[in-house]
Amino acid sequence: MTRLSLILCASAVATLGLSGCVPKKQAYRQPTLPVAPSVWQDDLSAEEHAQASPATAPAAADLKWQDVYTDENLQKVITLALNNNRDLRVALLNVEKTAAQYRLQRAQQFPTVNGVASGSAQRLPRNVSGLNKSYVSESDSIGAQVSSWELDLFHRLRSLSQQQFELYLASDEGRRDTQVALISSVATSYLTLAADQQSLALAQQTLASQQATYDLIRQSSEHGIGSNLDVSEALSQVEAARADIARYQHQVSADNNALAVLVGAPVDPALLPKSMGDGTSIKDVSAGIPSETLLRRPDIREAEHSLKSAYANLDAARADYFPKIALTANGGVLSNSLANLFKGGPGTWLFNPQVSLPIFDAGTRAANYKLAEVARDTYVAQYEKAIQTAFQEVSDALNGRVRLLEEENAQTANVRALAETYHLTEARYKAGIDNYQAVLVAQRSLYSGQVTLISLHLARLSNQVTLYKALGGGAL
Repeated sequence: MTRLSLILCASAVATLGLSGCVPKKQAYRQPTLPVAPSVWQDDLSAEEHAQASPATAPAAADLKWQDVYTDENLQKVITLALNNNRDLRVALLNVEKTAAQYRLQRAQQFPTVNGVASGSAQRLPRNVSGLNKSYVSESDSIGAQVSSWELDLFHRLRSLSQQQFELYLASDEGRRDTQVALISSVATSYLTLAADQQSLALAQQTLASQQATYDLIRQSSEHGIGSNLDVSEALSQVEAARADIARYQHQVSADNNALAVLVGAPVDPALLPKSMGDGTSIKDVSAGIPSETLLRRPDIREAEHSLKSAYANLDAARADYFPKIALTANGGVLSNSLANLFKGGPGTWLFNPQVSLPIFDAGTRAANYKLAEVARDTYVAQYEKAIQTAFQEVSDALNGRVRLLEEENAQTANVRALAETYHLTEARYKAGIDNYQAVLVAQRSLYSGQVTLISLHLARLSNQVTLYKALGGGAL
């Protein structure tokens, strides 16, 4: 029987090979990068590029997030998020699920051996036994059994196992990508809270100053010095500051809620920042060159493992064109009495190979193979899209690093000038040279400039967070 099975199998393979109906095997090939392999596309000069991506700075993918976010309180908040965030927990469970699926698929390459034992007894009446007396027939057996084990001669099961293994690796990279996104989101949320806290403190300081000014002008007006217009304008400044305080208090509350959701647990108020000076030290990283940097991002590696799984699935679909050989076998001892079961001589065995030859299936195999090809091409497009998206994210972040720094420096100088203007205008008003309207305009300009400076400082730091994430930092 075994010899016959092998002959049938060899004949089927030869026939299929001569007929040319078996698709050609397609080995995995990494797609060509759909972006420039050596430069980032942006409008920076060579000098600005060096400023945006210092050559002496380490690569983001080589840095642990603790080395980039150096503030201890921020590190504690990020650690809390890594331990409690529900999205990351789901990603970890997905890794465990795909690992179990891989073990299940891999187990199909090996035979399943079951220990079996059975016994039976049957009484035959006298008129049936042929012995002119009733008769009890007994049978006992014990042994091992292999049920329908497929010989993986054409690597169908091995390809399916490889497919599940690549999906497992993809899920692990997906978990790493979720971690990178989580760390970035926590850092950005933390910085946003710090900026809004600082804006709230600025509004409170402004209210105190405006209230003092209003009280002074009102008292002066009551003594016949100044006008009711000055009193009204000073009062409008006080109320405007109150409105800003209420707005920033609302934003701070919303920031706290958003951070708590990311962390997945209540955050100790002692760990929260009070201003942009708290927890805002972020280490510089080097962008490197695209061909080396992009391929280290976990989302791109996830896309590549998914593509490799599609190639493995294609191999499995190709193997369906070949015969399937399944073996059923058992061996053990059989006796008509339990006392003689383990004595010499009662051994028994069964060997039953089966060959399934694909002859006509109304195009099912061809359709399955075409489906696998389309899935492979889809993953190629997704891989290329992931590369392009990553390239854009890094280019935008590099460009933003230099431009935001220039803008922040300019706004810092502008605030200094506005502060000087305000002090001079206030002095002129107290000397009776100018009216209060000039002081009012200077106050508004200074306050607006200070708020803008806080926003720019937040934008620059958030850009550093984005660049570190875009370069795949935080996966370690």
